[in-house]
Amino acid sequence: MKLRIEHITTFTYDLPISEAYTEMRLAPIDLGGQRRTSFRLRTEPGGEVTRYPDRYGNEVHYFDVLQPHQQLRVIASSEVHTSEKFVDEQFELSPLDQFDYLTPTLYTPEHELIHQLAEASVVVGNKIATTYSLMTAVHQAIQYERGATSVKTTAEEALQIGKGVCQDYAHVMLACCRLSGLPARYVSGYLYSPNAPEMASHAWVDVFVTDYGWRSLDPTHNCFQDERYVRVATGRDYNDVPPTRGMYKGNAKEKMEVHVKVEA
Repeated sequence: MKLRIEHITTFTYDLPISEAYTEMRLAPIDLGGQRRTSFRLRTEPGGEVTRYPDRYGNEVHYFDVLQPHQQLRVIASSEVHTSEKFVDEQFELSPLDQFDYLTPTLYTPEHELIHQLAEASVVVGNKIATTYSLMTAVHQAIQYERGATSVKTTAEEALQIGKGVCQDYAHVMLACCRLSGLPARYVSGYLYSPNAPEMASHAWVDVFVTDYGWRSLDPTHNCFQDERYVRVATGRDYNDVPPTRGMYKGNAKEKMEVHVKVEA
């Protein structure tokens, strides 16, 4: 499937600020059956954009705007070709990857609620079946509701609330997989969903199963990654792959608005 993505981020300040330093993870990857044919990132006011890989191999774009300003717009435009399923030929994990993707994080801590959900979902002797069971259990444990959580909500908090968005579903599944001995990583990206455009920015999970490699599952929709999904970055949790992160000089209050459009 050929998809076009426009991601516009607008930062507005109540007072002039300067020396804004920003990094963004918005570029779709070329991997796993996904091919990026174009990507462009521009800023208003203009700033010199450079790029580099982070520790997980994700493409990071960095820019700075040194002059005083009260609004900053970042426009990222992409075109990608996706495939029916995610394909990854990595069948072994390094010791570092094993450690990273099995260790609890601030977003995916060990907690009694996580233990209960994970233990009830394990299919003894069948790791593939366990991944599917965990996905369904997480999907059923949380009701999708925007505004019920924030970007700082942990997996245990989302389970306690019983409501959340894609980030929360992903964190709960990550925590359950890791407690079950399954290395798992957070995936950020986009979803082509013409009937629900508010879900265009999306997050899901990769689970590593020995001899099978990475399996890409979406607990929000209780399904596998398919041609509607566009992968951007992977990490241990949201904190490794935020679409935007930065700092600036000044005492102004910041307001951020994001508009994402995915079209076929």
